[in-house]
Amino acid sequence: MNEAPAPEAAYVCARCGRTARELPLTWTCSVENGARQYFCEECARANIRAIEGRLDSSWW
Repeated sequence: MNEAPAPEAAYVCARCGRTARELPLTWTCSVENGARQYFCEECARANIRAIEGRLDSSWW
């Protein structure tokens, strides 16, 4: 359930849909409603205050 995707699966930004074959160090991970979501660097930077405030991504 909260496991990282299999190595052959691509990581997908939950906000903009950008994909990465390997998880970049600059991406952010969030667990919302029991599901792990990843956000690319650009989406994370644009919404850093909401992320630090622990607001669900549906809010921002």
